[in-house]
Amino acid sequence: MTSTHAFWLAGRQVTGEDTFDVTSPWDGRLVGKVGVPTDAQVEEAVAAAYAVREEFAATPAHVRAAALDHVSKRLAERTEEIAQLISAENGKPIKWARGEVGRAVSVFRFAAEEARRFNGGEAQRLDTDAGGQGRLALTRRFPKGVVLGIAPFNFPLNLCAHKVAPAIAAGAPIILKPAPATPLSGLILGDLLAETDLPAGSWSILPVPNDKMPALVQDERLPVISFTGSEKVGYAIMDSVPRKHCTLELGGNGAAVVLGDYASDADLDWAATRIATFSNYQGGQSCISVQRVIADASVYDRLLPRIVAAVEAQVTGDPSDDKTDVGPLVSEDAAKRVESWVKEAVEAGATLLTGGDRDGASYAPTVLTDVPAGVTLACEEVFGPVLTVQKVDGEAEAFAAVNDSKYGLQAGVFTHDLQVAFRAHRALEVGGVVIGDVPSYRADQMPYGGAKQSGVGREGVRFAMEDYTYERVLVLTGLAL
Repeated sequence: MTSTHAFWLAGRQVTGEDTFDVTSPWDGRLVGKVGVPTDAQVEEAVAAAYAVREEFAATPAHVRAAALDHVSKRLAERTEEIAQLISAENGKPIKWARGEVGRAVSVFRFAAEEARRFNGGEAQRLDTDAGGQGRLALTRRFPKGVVLGIAPFNFPLNLCAHKVAPAIAAGAPIILKPAPATPLSGLILGDLLAETDLPAGSWSILPVPNDKMPALVQDERLPVISFTGSEKVGYAIMDSVPRKHCTLELGGNGAAVVLGDYASDADLDWAATRIATFSNYQGGQSCISVQRVIADASVYDRLLPRIVAAVEAQVTGDPSDDKTDVGPLVSEDAAKRVESWVKEAVEAGATLLTGGDRDGASYAPTVLTDVPAGVTLACEEVFGPVLTVQKVDGEAEAFAAVNDSKYGLQAGVFTHDLQVAFRAHRALEVGGVVIGDVPSYRADQMPYGGAKQSGVGREGVRFAMEDYTYERVLVLTGLAL
């Protein structure tokens, strides 16, 4: 009999009146049962976070840093156990799950470092104007209040880490809501935080059902919302709370551009391998996975067969197998949606070069060309192992093709030309441009977020801390400057 996983309310483990099942997308087996917080328990968590906000903001930096260091260390110690849990509840191949734990280790380490140096204060002489004689301004940052962090299923540990770690580092209480499909990875952070000396109420991890979230989102005691997920839900949240501060990471349809100077056999082999790997890693369920390849006409005919071969070489199957590159999607419904989008594109005239098959929640790595501009696959984020390839003439046409999207998260540009790299940085309407690689590269300490409908605000530990805080100026008078 499977025991029920408790959740974390103001730093202590509790259970609710109801439970829900967490099952494996690969074989449907029961991974665990999770308690559902009652309305009264949610209220208790919010009240506790609100009550402790001033105390937590005043907590010495070394206390917060030590807690974050502890979580980082414990995640590293439990890497294999946690990776197996991620793989079981998410369907992520175990090798990618281990990588996710490693990234979370770094996120908490970065947060510990930032906690020690953030908010040191910036002094500004005001006697540059006669009216400011003898005056000095000291600017520091203070938390806006309690953070409501809403995490998605695709990186069930690391994207929880990206909500929790910056909040703790900045001294902002946080209520974390993990995704219903993958709550166990988020709940395990509670096991580690409970081993620290952080004040009660400074953090809660509540697997609140999605249909119960509107009241929590609109609660005035939670002035900051950090959401990662779909564009539809993210903007609905923002529209419902126009006076709150919202950080929204809403996805994209990442483009990889291969330009004419990237023409040697070694160049094209590298590009094809990277494109194939990162159009299919996590089952394509990454906001910065490669969805579109935009290839210059001078290299297109040599690149395309390499991409197809590299995609067909991806090992699909049981996510617990070390050899597996591509596991199932998060659910059979998700795979059926991808299947329907590919079918629509083919019926509209697209050419299917490989893949296109579904088996339950698994969808075969797929490559298409000649995709008509108006079909869903060309316009929306597929969030599956599907890749489209198009031919363009020259740099300007390639960059225009990247920008011909409502999304703008990241883009990759395969070129050796430094001038082209800087032109790409200027021209591409995205949050990040990666030169010599796919758009799927993310360093967890760098600013991460998008333009256009890919969201607002930035993650990356220090940048999230800035989002969670505001500047407050102290003016000192009568000083001998």
